Amino acid sequence: MPKETATDVLICGAGAAGLSLAIDLARRGVDFRLIEKAETPFAGSRGKGIQPRSQEIFEDYGIVDRLFATGGPYPPIRGYGQDGSFVDSPFGDARGPTAAEPYSAPLMVPQFLTEAVMRERLAELGHRPEFGRELTGFAQDAEGVTAQVGNETVRARYLVGADGGRSFVRHELGVDFPGETLGARAIVADVELEGLSADAWHRFGLGSRQISLCPLAGTPLFQIQAPVPLEGGVDVTAAGLSAFVAERTGRDIMIHSVIWASVYSMSARLADRYQVGRVFLAGDAGHTHPPTGGQGLNTSLQDGYNLGWKLAAVLGGAPETLLATYDAERRPIAAGMLGMAARLLEEMKQGTIWRGRETRQLDLGYAGTSLTLQARERAGVQAGDRAPDAPVRSAAGLATRLFLLFQGPHWTLLGYEADRAAVAPRPGLRVRVVGSRGDLVDDCGHFQNAYGLSPGEWVLVRPDGYIGAIVGPTEIPALNRYLAAVGVAAPERPPG
Repeated sequence: MPKETATDVLICGAGAAGLSLAIDLARRGVDFRLIEKAETPFAGSRGKGIQPRSQEIFEDYGIVDRLFATGGPYPPIRGYGQDGSFVDSPFGDARGPTAAEPYSAPLMVPQFLTEAVMRERLAELGHRPEFGRELTGFAQDAEGVTAQVGNETVRARYLVGADGGRSFVRHELGVDFPGETLGARAIVADVELEGLSADAWHRFGLGSRQISLCPLAGTPLFQIQAPVPLEGGVDVTAAGLSAFVAERTGRDIMIHSVIWASVYSMSARLADRYQVGRVFLAGDAGHTHPPTGGQGLNTSLQDGYNLGWKLAAVLGGAPETLLATYDAERRPIAAGMLGMAARLLEEMKQGTIWRGRETRQLDLGYAGTSLTLQARERAGVQAGDRAPDAPVRSAAGLATRLFLLFQGPHWTLLGYEADRAAVAPRPGLRVRVVGSRGDLVDDCGHFQNAYGLSPGEWVLVRPDGYIGAIVGPTEIPALNRYLAAVGVAAPERPPG
């Protein structure tokens, strides 16, 4: 007889989006399954850049140090002239960490190593992806989703399709995936080679004749990237790539082995919606794009980070309307990312690979969405913005940082010279007060530089590190209503 099982959330796809969502659900104690059609983990480095905003998320997940130990900084770009001369230039304009932004530059970690670190963290939390498990059908009703996984029927409260650009879940939902092909086709390959140093990202040629060979931090491998004709086959064997590289570079560079290779046509597409009833799309299932700018893996990771706390809150009793904010917040982010990646692709065709602040994702936010509460106009940070970090000191004299106080699945309420008794304690909320009567001391002024609060004001930081509300002492009732709407209600007082 077919096996029947039940879970709260079924995640289809164990890439960056699926793993991010799984880690977030696991640390909240949510019952879920993570299935993956492939028999083994992805072995390539299609995505290799971890942007500063994603580094902050990995700190929250407890694995940022492992990723820094696994990968490394981006090397300088070495551009070669036709005469063999070269010039080294920096990859971007990052100026170093600040008190508010502790991570300032992208980190290079090949995708297969990033996902390996994420699976390790998930295992520590008691879960593992189920490889070789394919979703073959599903149907939903008012109470949940019935999914067919091989010979097993899985009943789930929610289903999340994180199953890539050719998403089965998106196709079965009938969600349109409009966009455009970008008239570009490329090869990307991870190889072992001989004939180039690993101290630079080597770039030869321009336009349709260009090729780059980038050493992959944490490995002995290089990644080859190059445009190829729109039609025709490409030989991705070691011999074929050796001839291809020699023809593009004019150098004797020997490819010893090919670990992974892909020839693909670039497009930019965005799903019409990320939610249909109890089914959601995340990662490349909702957005595909050229790889320029190192945005894809990061955007997918942040999809899972946004959806995780909302699913957990609703499963814990929060109003189901909270889930509609996932589409409202994440689709505009993806739309902006697609436009930027397409623009950077055109720049790359002309030989420009400079990466500025816009690619680091620190300025992305959710201003103006239904999860923002701010009673008046103010200078500085706004509700919906990313919550800055700041070094502070505990009342006991120990040095700490806001990010360490935010770390974990809880909400954080920060008051400045505020009355702690104004907000009732409740599960899922940690209240900290900065100032003379508080448990935190801003003796270097970094907190006030970042937040600019007036005495008596409060800033509410969401579990995903964005500012949900900024309120004054007279707006505590509105704050209480906000918290109740996201599942963080104060316990009822006992009668009598």
